[in-house]
This record gives sequence, structure tokens and C-alpha cells, in this order.
Amino acid sequence: MPEAAHRSETAAGTGPAKAQSPVKVVRAAVVGTVVEYYDFGIYGYMATVIASLFFVSENDTAAMLGTFAAFAVAFFLRIPGGIFFGHIGDRYGRKSALSWTILLMVIATVVMGLLPTYVTLGVWATAILVLARCVQGFAAGGELGGANAFVSESAPPRWRATQTSMVNSGTYLGSLVASLVALGLTSFFDEETILSWAWRIPFLLSVVIGVVGIWIRNHMEDTPQFEKLSEKGETKKLPIMELLSTSGGAVVKIIFLGALITGGYYIASVYAATYLQTSGGHSSTLAFLSTSLALVLGVITLPIAGYLADRYGRKPVLFGGSAAAAILGVPMFMLMSGSGAWQAVVGQSVLFICVSVVNGASYVTYVEMLKASVRYSGLALGNNTTNMLLGGTAPFIATYLIDLTGNSLAPAGYFVFCALLTLVTVFFIKETKGIALRVD
Repeated sequence: MPEAAHRSETAAGTGPAKAQSPVKVVRAAVVGTVVEYYDFGIYGYMATVIASLFFVSENDTAAMLGTFAAFAVAFFLRIPGGIFFGHIGDRYGRKSALSWTILLMVIATVVMGLLPTYVTLGVWATAILVLARCVQGFAAGGELGGANAFVSESAPPRWRATQTSMVNSGTYLGSLVASLVALGLTSFFDEETILSWAWRIPFLLSVVIGVVGIWIRNHMEDTPQFEKLSEKGETKKLPIMELLSTSGGAVVKIIFLGALITGGYYIASVYAATYLQTSGGHSSTLAFLSTSLALVLGVITLPIAGYLADRYGRKPVLFGGSAAAAILGVPMFMLMSGSGAWQAVVGQSVLFICVSVVNGASYVTYVEMLKASVRYSGLALGNNTTNMLLGGTAPFIATYLIDLTGNSLAPAGYFVFCALLTLVTVFFIKETKGIALRVD
């Protein structure tokens, strides 16, 4: 990093003189993100069970569509959640906003675990489930963008991509824990027991991991760059208005650049667990094992991609990952839809690795596009808009496309579409490796 840029960043309050331990910062961000994405993801992994307990229908496809519609509706709450927590984070501090997101998420997930089913409450059970899912979406809207702002503003400039990629590994770890819990459930309980009471276990486990995450975050200080802004009285009264008037173009680029790591992510993980069972004809145990392996490989891939982005630049990594996803999307779905067990596992893993490569360089690029006073809001608005348009709707659209066309490979077209959106956007962004984080 150029010496002048390093001096500029230190002066802005992100230099080593005031920085907290990088290990503590990353740990606080990762643990909280694990909790959030465990809670958010367990609903998707339990989709087939939820469909039979809360979306009662004589048509299995209709019940599954209802379940995924509730999965999708939460993503529409991510934008207002992102705006709300972005306002808190940019005006009152990153730490304050991140503490509230995790608390709300845990409460909503526990409500799901305690909720009577359709047999007991009828349509009210379904309504309360959807409401709790909406609260999850509202809370998730403030999580990932804030966690990345928190880490990036404390990270050494030369390791900024590597450390932010570790934050994103928290999303995969949360989904991995959710997948493993779902796998354990199907391995240790028979179907009748799961439908009777055991389905509640994954939701109630949120209390345990949630308490740990809340405790760790409450013992952190805010970022040096935010504290400097606050001391100078340079925080904005309405960060969202400042964002739209000064950085609207950056937000648009974030929205399109994030297509693969949102739409592609939910296709290659949450939806794939269902796809392997419904279209591939595989057991639920294999589906969850395959998803768990893909997530493990994603966790390994993320910091490697972050390191490559720190060493060679953000754009080469973004280009390589999205191009590979566009090329390999259809062949990998062919392996998942009608082949043997190991071919299906390979297909899902390759898709997920492509997503992870792009993810490793994405958030650091977002961070470097935005100034400190609107960074939390910008990350939340851009990321959540993509999640609403392409991520949360992905399982619903994929299920609908198969029903509409009768072609089990139809979801591959959606995955490739997301990859192409990201690939094209790469040509419209500037390389940000080595720059100082913006303050003004």
C-alpha cells in the first residue's frame, strides 16, 4: 500500500495506534454472523418438514411453494431492516446495531421452535410462522453489511480482503451448523418423531449459540474510524439520504455485483438440499451430507480468495469466480439431477466453490466503494436489495421453473443468470486494492 495512503488511513482513525486486536474483531464479527445465518438458514434446511406441518396441502408442490414463499418474504423485510440498522450503525455506532440484530434474530427463531403447528392452531400457526420469519429477515438486513464494516475499519490495509472474507465465512459456518443439525435430526430420529416434536430442536438450539454471540459482541469497542467520525461530529443525521445523494452509483454496482453471492448462494446451498431429494432422487441424509461438504469447502475457499484479492487485486478474483460459475452451472446441475451419489456431491461442491471465490473478494470491494459516514447503510442497502431480488426468491423461482417447464435442469439457468450479472458488472468497477478507506 502506498505510504501516503497508509498515512491517510491512520489519520482517519483506522491505524494500528487505536485498533483493537484483529483476532477479537474478527471473532466478534464471525460468531455473530454464525448465529444470524444459522437462525436464518435452518428454516430453509427444514423446508420439507415445515411444509407438512404449517403449509398443509393435498399437492406436495403447492405446500413446498408455500414454504419457499415464506422463505422469500423474509427477504423483502431485509431492506427496511438494512435501512434501520444502517441508520443505527452509521449514526450511533457499528457495535450497537450489531448487538440488536443478533438479539432479534434469536428471539424470532425461538418463537418458531415453540410454535404450535397447523393441526393445533390452523391458519394462525402459519401466520405466526411467517411473522417470525419476517422478524428474522428484518434482523438479517443489518447483520452482514455491518459485520463487514466493523472488520474492514479495523483491519490492516494489506489484509483487508482476507479479514473481511473471514466474516463471510461466518455465513457459511452458520449454514453448515444448520445443515449438520438437520443431518443429525434425520439420522437419529425417524420421520414420525421428527414430525411429532424433534423438528423443534434446531430452532431452540438458537438460544445456546445466541447467548454466546451476544456476550462476545457486547464486550467489543466500536471501530476507530467510527469513533473518529463521532468525535468530530461528522456522523450524518439521515445516513440513507446522504448515501443516495452522494453514493447512489456505488450502491447500484453493489446490487449487480452481488448477484452470484446471493442468488447463486441460495441455489447452491439451501435449495440444492431440496433439489437433490426431489429431482436427484437422493435421500435426505445424502442431501444434507452433500450440502455440509459444500459448505466446508466454501469456508476453506473464502480466505484463500480473500488472500488472492489482497495479493493480485479484487477484479481478477471476481472475474475468475463468476466466469467459472457461468461455464460450469449447467454441467454441474446435470451431475446433481440424475447421476450417482458422488457425482451429485461433486456437482454441488463445484457450484458452491465458484460462489465462494467471488464472495471472498466481494465485500471488501463494497467497503472500498463507500465513505465511512454511510458505509453501513450502503453495504446493507446494496446487499439486501440483491438478496430480495435474487436471493430469497431463488428457491421459489427454481421450484416454480421446474414445475412450469417440466425440466429438472431449469434451476441451472437461474444460477448461470446470476453469474453473468456479476461477470458483466466486474467490467464497470474500478480496482480498489491498496486504497485508503474513504472518510469524506
